Amino acid sequence: MATDYDAPRKTDDNSDSESIEALKERVPDKMSGVVDDDSDNPGSFELAGQDLSDVDLDVVVLPPQVDEFTCVECFLVKHRSQLDHETKLGPVCMECAAL
Repeated sequence: MATDYDAPRKTDDNSDSESIEALKERVPDKMSGVVDDDSDNPGSFELAGQDLSDVDLDVVVLPPQVDEFTCVECFLVKHRSQLDHETKLGPVCMECAAL
């Protein structure tokens, strides 16, 4: 028997199903024309090009730990287990030594 996929579906239990309008009322419309100013800037950070000279940032900078070194090739802080060798300029990590 051939099935007509364009025909409206008939269900026996219409009492449990909701109309599209009722579903739209429950779910917010993400495609609406309402623009949320903070949607692109969720952390309230200032955007590029703005004057930030009067802004104080609270950043905690930790001193180098005993088991860390800074690679003289890539300038990344690495754990001592990633030390490949020392040069006269300083330590080199395994990743930079492999290049």
